[in-house]
Amino acid sequence: MAADPSQPLRELVEHLEGLAPADSPKLQNAIAALKDEVGKVERKQAEDRQLITEYEEAYTKLTSPANRLGVFLGFLDGGAALISVGEQEFVATVDPAIKPEELTVGTRVRVNDAYAVVGVMPPGETGGLSRVADVREDGRIRLGSDVPNGEGRLVRRADALKDEAIRSGDEVRLDSSGKVAVEWFPRQEAKDYFLEEVKETPWSAVGGQQEAIELIRDTIELPLTHPEIFEQFGKKPIKGILLYGPPGCGKTLIGKATAYNLAQEYSKRMGKEVKEYFMAISGPKILNMWLGETERMVREIFATAREKAKEGRLVFIFMDEAESVLRTRSTGRYMNISNTVVPQFCAELDGLASLENVVLILTSNRPDYIDPAVLRPERIDRKVKINRPDRTATTQILGIYLSPDLPIDPELVKRMDGEKDCARKELVEKLTEALWSESKDTEFLRIFKRNGQSETLYQHDLLSGAILKSIVDRAKDTAIRRAIEAAKVKKGADGIGITLDDLLDAAKREFKENEIFPKSDAVEDWLQLLDVSPDSVVNIRPIGVNKADEFIRRNVL
Repeated sequence: MAADPSQPLRELVEHLEGLAPADSPKLQNAIAALKDEVGKVERKQAEDRQLITEYEEAYTKLTSPANRLGVFLGFLDGGAALISVGEQEFVATVDPAIKPEELTVGTRVRVNDAYAVVGVMPPGETGGLSRVADVREDGRIRLGSDVPNGEGRLVRRADALKDEAIRSGDEVRLDSSGKVAVEWFPRQEAKDYFLEEVKETPWSAVGGQQEAIELIRDTIELPLTHPEIFEQFGKKPIKGILLYGPPGCGKTLIGKATAYNLAQEYSKRMGKEVKEYFMAISGPKILNMWLGETERMVREIFATAREKAKEGRLVFIFMDEAESVLRTRSTGRYMNISNTVVPQFCAELDGLASLENVVLILTSNRPDYIDPAVLRPERIDRKVKINRPDRTATTQILGIYLSPDLPIDPELVKRMDGEKDCARKELVEKLTEALWSESKDTEFLRIFKRNGQSETLYQHDLLSGAILKSIVDRAKDTAIRRAIEAAKVKKGADGIGITLDDLLDAAKREFKENEIFPKSDAVEDWLQLLDVSPDSVVNIRPIGVNKADEFIRRNVL
């Protein structure tokens, strides 16, 4: 140790104090002054030593190697720790100052040059998210192809996630080594994205489709309500049905009515309320340009269906416009998305065979575009044609939309001896008669066939439930405007209701707006929607000057 520079001065002061007489004030003052100077020197030396010590400590810290960050994977026999630093794993010793309970799987640790655990770090807050492809029985997690290190990567769970119900489609955040899932993000789209609320829709709310309704009830409802009889005959319940036909004729409405009514019947059988889980799927919701994403969405849909079915829910997978997703696969050099989506869909559909409370409903305007592998028996067992409404069905549908609680023209009610229901039926019958009249004014299209014959299509050949609803809505708008004007003048809208003229004018405006003839390259699609075989047709021609001019302008000029 270096000599203390102030030591000789202290010895000199002590010597002088021993020699100086007590009655010599000057000498005593000189000694006191000398002692003060010695004190100053000692204090300055102490400050210098403190600065030197701090400097040495800072220098030691700045020149010492940095500690690595690792993740704790578990204890081994003998008390050693298994840690991961980057991609490598090490068997490391642990600083005795660290309590064992501080180290859990997934804990970030500080590792020195000797790869010993010398400290515990707070949890990380950032990192990439990876999607869960599957959860193993032992709790390990298999990640999907979005993981940078490769498809099918297996990772451990951190102790914090040990009891979490992680499922396929969820997301997890990995530690820096990519070997432990340390944070869990439940999937939202599978739980809520496809779920659609089904309003109260009894079969009576569906007009004009009795044949289709009876077929659905026989094939889907009966196996749910009488499973023991079907089991006795070795008959498995139907898993999937296809509703096909022209647009606007009630396919979606029938799908929702099926869900609502089957849930009611299933509840009676189970002796408790069973709520339906209606998953509405459409092309834009699941079609994705990124490779594998659409297939992943298909897996999530069916995984959610199985999960909800095991919870006791009655699950309906309703896929609207199925041809947009399940289109016939192509061959040759250029492949389309259906080449991978269709096999994935079929595989998932086959996996529903063991579940009795899952029903798949497909709808399509063009079932001929759907891949045959989807429509084969034991996948889609029943194909239900939803026809355009005939005259009787038109009356039924109008009776639903012209409901008893609607205000009806008071003059008409008066002519019916005050019977509002009779007045309502009169409106329905008169409007049906007008819609189904065949005259020059209602002609729409002439079809020329290969056998030399021709056929005229009238406006009623284009009727659909959607058009009938739109006609009634237009009539309501007219009556509402009239009631508002009356309220301004009379300070009240009593005595205003829907009239026959409102309905007839609404029908005229509806068909005028729907005089849209397709381009020549879509004629086949148009005929398909009209239930006319394109093979027997040579030519088609709109009827009327305005329609013919439009046809020539769009398809010839």
